[in-house]
Amino acid sequence: MNKNVILLALCQALLTTGNVLLVSVNGLVGRLIAIDPALTTLPVALQFIGLMAATIPASLIMQRIGRKKGFYLGNGLAVIGSLICLFALPEAHFWLFCSGTFLLGIGIGFGTLYRFAAVEVANTSQESRAISLVMAGGVLAAIVGPTLALYSRHWITDTPFAGSYLGLLGLYVINLLLLFNVQISPSETESHSAPARPLNDILRQDRFLVAVLAAMSSYAVMNLIMTATPLAMERLGYSFASTTSVIKWHVLGMFAPSFFTGHLIQRFGTLRMIKFGALLILLCISINLGGTSEWHFWCALLLLGTGWNFMFISATQLLTGAYSQSEKAKAQASNEFMVFGMVTLSAFGSGWLEASIGWQSLNTWMLPVMLATLTIIYQRGRFATADSR
Repeated sequence: MNKNVILLALCQALLTTGNVLLVSVNGLVGRLIAIDPALTTLPVALQFIGLMAATIPASLIMQRIGRKKGFYLGNGLAVIGSLICLFALPEAHFWLFCSGTFLLGIGIGFGTLYRFAAVEVANTSQESRAISLVMAGGVLAAIVGPTLALYSRHWITDTPFAGSYLGLLGLYVINLLLLFNVQISPSETESHSAPARPLNDILRQDRFLVAVLAAMSSYAVMNLIMTATPLAMERLGYSFASTTSVIKWHVLGMFAPSFFTGHLIQRFGTLRMIKFGALLILLCISINLGGTSEWHFWCALLLLGTGWNFMFISATQLLTGAYSQSEKAKAQASNEFMVFGMVTLSAFGSGWLEASIGWQSLNTWMLPVMLATLTIIYQRGRFATADSR
C-alpha cells in the first residue's frame, strides 16, 4: 500500500480518536451544564447536524479546490470548534459550547471523505483494501480515545472535562501536520470531462440504493446505541472508567476488523458482508435486551462495532461502482448527506429515548429497523451488482 494511503489512515485515526473522545464526554458534559435535562444530548445532536450540513459542501468544495485543501479547511474549523468548547466550559456557557460542537461536526464532515480519497490514491485493484486500511486507523483511536478521555478530564482541575477539549485540540493540530505530507495529484481531484448522468438517474440505481440503505441503517443504529450507552451506564451506577472501557472495546470492534474486511469483501462479495454485518447488529440488540451487566454492555457494543464495520465498509465499496469520475462529487455528496442526515436524527433521539422509554425499550425499537434493512437488501441486492458504471 502506498505512502499516501497510510498517511490518510493516520489522519483518519486521529479524527476517529477525537470522535471517540467526544462520544465519551459530550453527553456527560451536556448533562452537567444543560439548562434543561431535555437538552442533555443537544451538543451531540448539533455535532451531527454540523456533520450533515458539511457533507454536500465538502464534496463540492473538494471538487473545486482539491482534496488536500478541503481537508485543511475541515481541520481548521475543527480547531476553532475545540477552542470554543474549551473557553465555554469554565463559565458553563451551554449555548457557546453547543456552537463549538457544531463547528466540530463540520470539521468531522470534511474528514468523512478520507475513505474516498484513499480509493483515489490507491493502486488499481486495491480500492477495498485502501478503504479498510483507512478505517483500520480507528484501532489506534480505540486505544487512545477512551484513555485520553479518562485522563484528560483532569488536566484542567477547576473545570470538569475541559482538559478533554484541550486534548482534542492537540489531535487536530497533529492532523494538520500530517496532511502536509499527503500527496494527491490534481488528476485525482479534478472532475473528468466525460458526460455525467442526471443525479436522479444515479440515485435510482439498485446499487446506489442498497449501498446508501446499508450505510444509513448501520451508522444510525450504531450511533444511537453507542451514544445512549454512557448515559444508560451512568444511570445504572457504573463508573466513568467502566464506561470508557466499554466504549474502547466498541471502537475496537468498529475498526480492528478493517485489517481483514477488504480481504473478506474480495472473497465473499459486498452483499454477503453487508448481510453478515446486519446479523451481528441484531445479535448485539438481543444481548442488550438480555441484561444490563457490564458483560452485556461490553459484548453487545463489541458486536455492534463489528457489524457496523462490515456493513459500512462494504457499502462504501459498493457505492464506488455506482458512478463515473465525472459524477463522483455529486454522488458522494448525496450519499454522505443521506447517511449522516440519518445519523443526526439518531443523535437527536438517543438521549430522549434513553431517558423517556429506557435502555431496553430503545433497543427493542431498533429490531424492526435492522429487519427491514435486511429484507430490502435481500429483495434489491440481486440487482445491485448489475448497476456498475
